[in-house]
Amino acid sequence: MNGTTARSMAPDPSRGAAGGQREGDPEPAQSLARCHKVARTYGSGAAASVALQNVSCCVRAGDRIAATGPSGSGKSTLLHLLAGLDTPTAGTVTWPALGPRSSLRPGPVAVVFQAPSLLAPLNVAENVALPLLLAGVDEGDAGQRASEALATLGLEGLGTKLPEELSGGQAQRVVVARALASRPRLLLADEPTGQLDHANGALVIDALLAAAAADGAALVITTHDERVADRLAQRWRLDDGRLVTGATLECLA
Repeated sequence: MNGTTARSMAPDPSRGAAGGQREGDPEPAQSLARCHKVARTYGSGAAASVALQNVSCCVRAGDRIAATGPSGSGKSTLLHLLAGLDTPTAGTVTWPALGPRSSLRPGPVAVVFQAPSLLAPLNVAENVALPLLLAGVDEGDAGQRASEALATLGLEGLGTKLPEELSGGQAQRVVVARALASRPRLLLADEPTGQLDHANGALVIDALLAAAAADGAALVITTHDERVADRLAQRWRLDDGRLVTGATLECLA
């Protein structure tokens, strides 16, 4: 995928119907993810740590959301719940327009992780193409899409390198390329510029915004960087596990 590739931003009716929107549900069909009174606690007893409490929010097609807040406020936990990577202790997380949790990846949902997540035995191109192959994409098409995603981030010369040969910044950009190559409907990025200088960080945000626009996808980025947050139209702020701003009235019903 590159910034000049033209793809329709119109919603795909067949994919939207997969979410099985229920009669009387107040959310529109293009509500991609929804948290309703969600809490997440790790551990138990005196050692219990409350990461999120009573959070309700929605992500719709076309949203551009910056999730901000101090370290430990619950940003990453919320992102993992929206991705279906974690299960809430209380409340519910649903994906009305995407389908059941089991169908989210690889495919409709892509995640850019904060921690290193490349597979050491695979080279850069193979790492980027792997989720596509797991989703059943033809090997040639998967390789082409991987090459396009790498080129978008200025990494076209690194396809044959192994992860151990990359700098921290290069590795993070490869992780972003892997997410972009899948052309998701919901793109979630956890501090994607945290290991990058300003120039490379701006390139990553450019690529994320361009990919979201080309695919008509929603984009949620957790960040401490106000320069990154200012580039997204919507702002969620978390503090001590609570969503202080950003919840919508529909989610609170």
